[in-house]
Amino acid sequence: MPQQLGSEDARNELPRLLQEAERGRATVITRRGRAVAALVPLDAMAPHARQQPLNDMLGSGKGLWGRDSRAALRRLRDEWNR
Repeated sequence: MPQQLGSEDARNELPRLLQEAERGRATVITRRGRAVAALVPLDAMAPHARQQPLNDMLGSGKGLWGRDSRAALRRLRDEWNR
């Protein structure tokens, strides 16, 4: 079970908590007794939680705005300015 610390204590002890995370220990940070965040070792994060590279999306929006993207954006701006 991970240790729990209040937000003030966690702020004051951050260097130690980071060392513990490097060793594989997780810490739950609470505010007024309610868990609000967790400091966990990076290896413990689910792979899908990490940001994926955007290279695969390169060019995927081609044609999304029609032949003339400037005209489409102009129409949208005009619509919002009414």
